[in-house]
Amino acid sequence: MATVQRITPNLWFDGRAEEAARFYTSVFPDSGITQVSRYSEVGFDVHGQPAGTVMTIDFTLLGMHFVGLNGGPQFSFTEAVSFIIDCADQAEVDHYWERLGEGGDPAAQQCGWLKDMFGVSWQVVPTVLGELMSDSDPAVAERVMAAFLPMKKLVIADLENAARG
Repeated sequence: MATVQRITPNLWFDGRAEEAARFYTSVFPDSGITQVSRYSEVGFDVHGQPAGTVMTIDFTLLGMHFVGLNGGPQFSFTEAVSFIIDCADQAEVDHYWERLGEGGDPAAQQCGWLKDMFGVSWQVVPTVLGELMSDSDPAVAERVMAAFLPMKKLVIADLENAARG
């Protein structure tokens, strides 16, 4: 039985919701744009957007539903909210790191975190990191933490080497 997604991330953009949705759906498999609604002349005094401009764009990433809203310049993204991408192997880490980092903020890269060209924060994390950090031997977790904290993009081989000591 399919699980129904009951919480949907709604991302506020300043005129770039469609561009962002097209970019994100090109990065992730099992993704696509599902619906677009546009501003009309009605309510212009409230929304201030030209008629025909994208208001919301619904899209899926890895089968998960998102909404992009062109809401204007009043709000912007911060690192207080980020999306974690659970990566099975280094090839996935490399893919998401490179694609999502295109045009992003290199200064915002640390410990597997990056900020993309739209200001959205992502954590590109190999599954093995959680396994290593929860090792029953506290010394393993400490070595792994010491290894990943200075990294920008996480490198699985380096994390595993740290775990082995």
